[in-house]
Parts: sequence; C-alpha cells; structure tokens
Amino acid sequence: MEYFNILIMFLVAGGIGVLAVGVSAILGPKKASRTKLMPYESGNDPEGSARERFPVHFYLVAMLFIVFDIETAFFYPLAVAFKKLGVFAFWEAVTFVVLVLVGYYYILKKGVLEWR
Repeated sequence: MEYFNILIMFLVAGGIGVLAVGVSAILGPKKASRTKLMPYESGNDPEGSARERFPVHFYLVAMLFIVFDIETAFFYPLAVAFKKLGVFAFWEAVTFVVLVLVGYYYILKKGVLEWR
C-alpha cells in the first residue's frame, strides 16, 4: 500500500501515452503517397543504399559520449549524500575520476578522438 500512489502515477502516464497513440491513429491522416512513403519524407529522392557501412569511428565516439555522460550521472547521488558519507565519499569520487581519466588517456593515445 506504500507504493500505491506511484502505481497510480505510472498507470495514468501509460494511459496518456496509449490515449495519444490511439487518438493520432484515429484522427491522423491516412492518405499515403509516394512522398510520404519515402525515407525521412524530405521530398528528395534517396541517394545510394540504406545499407551503407559506417566507419567504426562513429560508433566509438558515440560510445565514449555515452560513457562520459553516464559518468556525470553517477556524481549526482554522491553530491546529494556527500555530507552523510564524509571522507569516504571524497576518496570514492577521487578513485572514480582517476579511473575515468585513465580511460580518457587510453582513448587519446589510441587516437579514437582524431577525426580522419
């Protein structure tokens, strides 16, 4: 019973999502045309194949962005509870930053961030 309000919140949020999709399916335009069926619906004819290979470099840069983005998200709970945790939190944060910097140094030496 303690989490009943959270359950209601999720049910209402899910209901709003289902309602929005249902209303758009019922009231939305349904007339398909050549332009509307094209990828990205830009009005331009597509050039080349959609199955072209991308260099691995794009994926490496994207994964690095995700890693460093998540790294900053890990600091928020630490900042909230910093006074409670005291010196332990400080050294934990220092260890975490050192590990991230070691990884950053590694990717710099490997040349992952060099655009070729």
